[in-house]
Amino acid sequence: MVSYIVKRVLITIPILLGVVFIVFSIMQFTPGNPASVILGAQAEPWQIEQLNEQLGYNKPFFVRFFNYVINIVTKFDFGVSYKSGKPVVDEILLRFPMTFKLASISIVISAFFGILLGIFSAVKQYTALDTSLTVLALLFAAVPSFWLALMLILVFAVTWKILPTSGYGTVQHMILPIITLSVGGIAGIMRITRSAMLETIRQDYIRTARAKGATEKIVIWRHALKNALLPVVTVLGMSFAGQLGGAVIPETIFALPGIGQYMVTAIRAKDDPVVLTGTLFLAALFCLIVLLLDIIYALIDPRIRARFIKTKKGGKAHA
Repeated sequence: MVSYIVKRVLITIPILLGVVFIVFSIMQFTPGNPASVILGAQAEPWQIEQLNEQLGYNKPFFVRFFNYVINIVTKFDFGVSYKSGKPVVDEILLRFPMTFKLASISIVISAFFGILLGIFSAVKQYTALDTSLTVLALLFAAVPSFWLALMLILVFAVTWKILPTSGYGTVQHMILPIITLSVGGIAGIMRITRSAMLETIRQDYIRTARAKGATEKIVIWRHALKNALLPVVTVLGMSFAGQLGGAVIPETIFALPGIGQYMVTAIRAKDDPVVLTGTLFLAALFCLIVLLLDIIYALIDPRIRARFIKTKKGGKAHA
């Protein structure tokens, strides 16, 4: 298991380098000049040129990319924000709790309702309940989150005036962003749970449990659900990683001070260090979550755990 974890961590390094290179290239060829944005429209050409030299934008593309990577590896220096002048890492860590809280609450709600509705839909297959839940899941999965956020504001904040339109600080401020982020997750998890449950309840051991006189409740909740949750765990982890990145939409629309809103502001201001570091931070979180998913999968699935043990014994025997 340890060797597997080390191998996965080593594989993550080129992935993160690729992410940084892609974002670095996009920011390089995006129209606009950081010096012009920083100094404003009234700046003289010589001032812009001088600031570009200070920022290193007069150097070739690959030289700047290499210097950026070297500073991260050797000094853990991700640069400073062009707009605030503060270290980018400090700014991101300051905003990460808001994004993490929003994604965490959303994934808990998505998991609870998605798994529950998926079980009901599978147990009541081909009934009106199953058809209704399936149609709703497809509908919610297709609805763009930004449109849903705007409709929620229109209904609950503008028309009914029971929830605030934006801001943060109270529970009421978090309700609409959480709904916006959770709806798509509920739809996806419900569909995966339904498929996994339908496949599981057709297995021989489920028929054996019923033949032995086990009640339907025990068959579904103790035998079928336990095995059907294995693929759902993967979807939950990927959904959580996606919600960490997808929080940019509710954070921007509802004015929540998270990483997503911070990066959107940085993109508009051509604040390259913030965009690069924010993307790298989210990519590293995504890779970490995938690694944790693999470990959890090995812990809850005896077949995968046995494979690791067999590989370890085989390696010792070979040595």
